[in-house]
Amino acid sequence: MSAAEETGGAPLLTVRDLYVGFGRNAEKTPAVRGLNLTVRSGETVAIVGESGSGKSVSALSMVRLVEFGGGRITGGEILLRRRNGQEVDLCQLDEDAARELRGDEIAMIFQEPMTSLNPVFTVGDQLVEAIVTHRDKSRAAARATALEMLQKVRIPNAERMLKRHPHQLSGGMRQRVMIAMALACRPQLLIADEPTTALDVTIQAQILGLVRDLQDDEGMSVLFITHDMGVVAEIADRVIVMYHGEKVEEGPVAEIFAAPKHPYTKALLAAVPKLGAMAGTDTPRPFDMVRAAPDAEGGDSTPTDPAAEPQTTPAAPTPVDYAAEPILSVRGLTTAFDIRGGLLNRVNSRVHAVEGIDLDIWAGETLGLVGESGCGKSTTGRSILRLVDSHADQLHFAGNDLTDMAPSQLQRLRRDVQFIFQDPYASLDPRLTVGYSICEPMLIHGLETRRSASDKAAWLLEQVGLSPEHADRYPHAFSGGQRQRIAIARALSTDPKLVIADEAVSALDVSIQAQVVNLMMELQQRFGLAYLFISHDMAVVERVSHRVAVMYLGQIVEAGTRRAVFENPQHPYTRRLMAAAPVPDPESRNRTRVRMTGEVPSPVRAIGDPPVRTPLKPAGEGHFIADPEGFVIADPVAGQSPAG
Repeated sequence: MSAAEETGGAPLLTVRDLYVGFGRNAEKTPAVRGLNLTVRSGETVAIVGESGSGKSVSALSMVRLVEFGGGRITGGEILLRRRNGQEVDLCQLDEDAARELRGDEIAMIFQEPMTSLNPVFTVGDQLVEAIVTHRDKSRAAARATALEMLQKVRIPNAERMLKRHPHQLSGGMRQRVMIAMALACRPQLLIADEPTTALDVTIQAQILGLVRDLQDDEGMSVLFITHDMGVVAEIADRVIVMYHGEKVEEGPVAEIFAAPKHPYTKALLAAVPKLGAMAGTDTPRPFDMVRAAPDAEGGDSTPTDPAAEPQTTPAAPTPVDYAAEPILSVRGLTTAFDIRGGLLNRVNSRVHAVEGIDLDIWAGETLGLVGESGCGKSTTGRSILRLVDSHADQLHFAGNDLTDMAPSQLQRLRRDVQFIFQDPYASLDPRLTVGYSICEPMLIHGLETRRSASDKAAWLLEQVGLSPEHADRYPHAFSGGQRQRIAIARALSTDPKLVIADEAVSALDVSIQAQVVNLMMELQQRFGLAYLFISHDMAVVERVSHRVAVMYLGQIVEAGTRRAVFENPQHPYTRRLMAAAPVPDPESRNRTRVRMTGEVPSPVRAIGDPPVRTPLKPAGEGHFIADPEGFVIADPVAGQSPAG
C-alpha cells in the first residue's frame, strides 16, 4: 500500500485505457497501448522503462501537448480532479481550456530544457511570465518569487542569472531553471520527465528534497518519469514499469525492488549500476548483459529472466601502457568568459570556468571527470578541442601542438577527436535525417563513399540499440534517449583516437546505458580508443574509468586511479559527491544524505581578482589531492553548504 493510500489520499489523476498514436494511421500504430494508472493526492508515482517505451508520450498526453509533436489521443480518458473539486476529462478539453490548466493545476518539467526555454527571452522574463500568468501576482512580486525559486534550486548568483539567456547557461543550469519555473506555480500535480538527468548528484539530492518539501507543504502529487532506479528508490511510493507502450508491472516501490515479477523488470534492475560494485578491482569492467528472446507472437524481443538465463559478459579491457607517451597532455588549461555591462558595455567581471588544470590521457584509457553542474567539466572538454577561446601552457594531442594550430589544421585533426555533446537535440540538425547526420563526418573527412558510409551508419545504429530503418527519420521523431544514442553513433563514425563524452549516457535508460557503455569499451579495446568521460553519475564513472579527476569551481581537487579515489576518497568534496549519490534500494531511503541549502560559490569574479589556484599534492601512489583547508564539507544533518 502506498503512502498516499495509507493516509486516505483521494485520486487526483486517473488514466483509463489510454491509447496514443502518431502519423496518419495513429489508431493502427499506437505508441501507448491501453495505459491505466492512478495518482493520489500527495503521492509520488514513478514510471520507468527504456527509451521509446512510451513514458514521455504518456506524460505529454496528460498535459495535452502530445498533439504539438504530431501525436493524437485515439482512445481512453484522463480524469483530473481540480482544486474546486470538479473532475474534468483532459481528453475532451479544447486548447484554451487545456492551456489554463497547464502550469496552474498541472506543471511539467521537460526532458530537454533547451527546447522548452525560449532562446529570445531572458531566464527572468520567462519565470516572471509563468508566475504572473498562473498566480495573479504583480511583476515586481513575481520577480521576487522567481529570484527565491532560483535560490532554492541552488543557482549561484541568482540575481545575475535572471538577466541571462538560456544559451548562456550549462545544461544542468538550464534544467534547474526549468524546475524552478515548474515549482514556482505550486501545481497540484507535477509531471517530471527525467528532471534530474542533467544534474549532478548533489543538486539531484537538493531537488528531490525540494520536491518532497513542497509535497509536505502543499499536498502536491508527483508523476516522476525516470530511468534512474536510485531516484525511484529514493522518492517513489509506487512504480509503474512500461515496455513497448504497455504497462507490464505495477506495485509499491519496496515490492518491485525486492520481488519483481515481470522479466523486463528483473532485467531492468539487473542492469542498474551500483556505487561500490567495483570494490577491489583496478580496471573497468563491462556490464553483464541480459539476453533477449522473441515474445509469444514472434515480434519484438522481451528480456528473459536474468536469474534463469545465462548472461553474456564482454571481455575485460586490455591494460593501459602508462610507460608510453600520453595521447593527450594538457598543462595549465584556463578558460574564462568576459561579462559586459554598464552604459559603455565594458568588461566588468569574468567567469573563471576552468582555472589552470593539468590532464593526461593515454591510448586505451578512460579518464572520468566528475563534479557539480557549472564546475567547468563541459568547458574543459570544449577547451581541449578549441571550441571555445582558452589558454594552455601545453596542449598536445598525438604529437601535435594544438595551442597554435590553424583552423584548417584543426579540422583535419578533429576526425581523430570526436565530441559527444550533452544536449543531443541541440547538436543534431533538425533538417537532416539521422542517417545523413551519422554519414556526414565520414563524408567531410573523405573516409567513406556514400554507399559505404550509409552501410556503416546502419551498423552503428544497430550497435547503439536502434534499427537501420531509423536512418531515414528526423531527430524530432525520436525520444531524448534515442537522440543521445544517435549522437554517440555519429561520434564513433570516424573511428577517432579520442572521444570526449559529455554526459554521453546520462539520458539513457539503464539497459541501453549498459549496452552503449559495453560498446564503448569494446571499441576501446579494439582500436585503442581514449575517452574523457564527463559525467555526474558516480556509479557509471566507477564502472568505466581507469583514472578519475574530481572538479570543483574550475579546478581539480582530487585525481588518481579509480580504486584510490572511490575506495579511499581524501578530499571532503569527493566524499560529499559519493554521499549524495542515490542508492537503488528503498531500504536505504531513510539514510542520512548530504543535502545543501544556501548559495553555491560563484565562479564570477571581478577583473583583477582571479581565484587562488590550489596545486595537487601526493596522497598515495597514483593519488593526488588539493589542499582541503578552507573547504568545509556540508553537514548532512544541518544541511550547510560548502564554504570552499
